[in-house]
Amino acid sequence: MSRIFRVTPKRIKRSNGTVLTPDMSITVTTKQNTSTPFYNGAIEVKEAYMRLFLFDYKKACCSSADFEFCKLD
Repeated sequence: MSRIFRVTPKRIKRSNGTVLTPDMSITVTTKQNTSTPFYNGAIEVKEAYMRLFLFDYKKACCSSADFEFCKLD
């Protein structure tokens, strides 16, 4: 069973030549039934940001504290 989350950055973050803004929200489907999309090192979140915005989550030193999320299912 999977879960669907809407992930939105809390603020503008500039780090290592990358920019993350609050309008860069994504919808993520996790592979497991969890309460947070960041449970497994944020693999789905990293992939979605790279695919949609060419934003490197790891290079920008992001963490779950930089984001707000809500369940959609």
